[in-house]
Amino acid sequence: MGPFLNEYMYQEALDISLEEKGIEKVKEYYFSVTYHGRQIKHKHYVDFLVNNNVLIECKAVERLGTEQRQQLWNYMRLTKIGIGILYNFAPVQDQCERYYLDKETEIMYMF
Repeated sequence: MGPFLNEYMYQEALDISLEEKGIEKVKEYYFSVTYHGRQIKHKHYVDFLVNNNVLIECKAVERLGTEQRQQLWNYMRLTKIGIGILYNFAPVQDQCERYYLDKETEIMYMF
């Protein structure tokens, strides 16, 4: 599609590509958070839940940084989904980072 487009355009393109390949996915997977046994009203969403076991978060920023990685870590931790992909449709070169969340320690490892 080319550089310098809006993040949502890249999300739509990825949605089409996953659909064309017959990969099961939920776009804008919404999840809620509980605190002290009560549901927090604000809903969070991750860009894609793929095959019910992988989160994909899309970005269109110059370079991935701590903020984007922390966001994915929180999504993985709160959904209890152990595999996450952070994909940046960057202006110069795309970036793809894959992570595994140890659910016991809540430590996220890049692989």
